[in-house]
Amino acid sequence: MDVAALGKVAVLQGGTSAERPISLLSGAGVLEALRSRGVDAHAFDPAERELAELRREGFARCFIALHGRHGEDGTVQGALELLGIPYTGSGVMASSVALDKVMTKRIWLADGLPTPR
Repeated sequence: MDVAALGKVAVLQGGTSAERPISLLSGAGVLEALRSRGVDAHAFDPAERELAELRREGFARCFIALHGRHGEDGTVQGALELLGIPYTGSGVMASSVALDKVMTKRIWLADGLPTPR
């Protein structure tokens, strides 16, 4: 893979959820792995900077290493879609539903998928 074709990559880490410390660790690991492969990767903490800065600073894509609310619930995914910036992971709807464990269980049961009751 031509890593230059990836462009400037933002690793979204930290955030505002109670899982911030774990997100910072996850982000640091991702950042190290990407950089070790020659990717132009940069840490970006949405708790400290506006997501709109991603576009102004020329980021081509985002690796989401955020955890919990505002990271895994479709919020960041929706903002990135509005900004036209591709990202890793599931889209808005899947992220939103998956974080709601009760709704996820209802959907699985409605589709006949096995899940503990």
